[in-house]
Amino acid sequence: MSEAKTLLQMAGAKPSPAKLSDAVVVIIDAQNEYVSGKLPLAGVDAALARIADLLAAARAAGAPIIHVAQRGRPGGLFDPDGETFKFAAPAAPQAGEAVVEKPLPNAFAKTDLDAKLQATGRKTLVIAGFMTHMCVSATTRSALDHGYTVTVAADAAATRALPDPLGGADLPAENIHRTALAELADRFATVARVADIK
Repeated sequence: MSEAKTLLQMAGAKPSPAKLSDAVVVIIDAQNEYVSGKLPLAGVDAALARIADLLAAARAAGAPIIHVAQRGRPGGLFDPDGETFKFAAPAAPQAGEAVVEKPLPNAFAKTDLDAKLQATGRKTLVIAGFMTHMCVSATTRSALDHGYTVTVAADAAATRALPDPLGGADLPAENIHRTALAELADRFATVARVADIK
């Protein structure tokens, strides 16, 4: 049992997973760039399977779903004219599900995401997608500033190894993933597995 406590626990909060009956599901950057492109992620197939599970549960519950896509420059990462820009098949939107294209890691920045969320009348989000330390983290942090309560689906997210900025060995993807989740759980979100989000 951990002796460390999050800021939320110290404040007396008892985080629990969002209920799909109250939430909007936001899937961030579940695109082919992370599967077959230049940014393959550790555990991406398992995470996509959990995203598919989450989407199935959300659809069954009638929860609004918003798909976010990173839009890059032609010829670069997330080339809007290329296959890697497209959503990965397990996470593909269905008819009637909103799509937001973003230019920055934070899905609220320079997009109409907040307007789309406000139109649902819901203030609870379930966030999943890629990469845990980058766009999932940036969007979750910003969601707090916008007045939303967030649950991050831990097993429906993934990331990649990163170089140590201080010159040590590369930091493994699993360490980056777990650390990013721990940072979010400290103040910004409840972190839960998809099976616990119902």
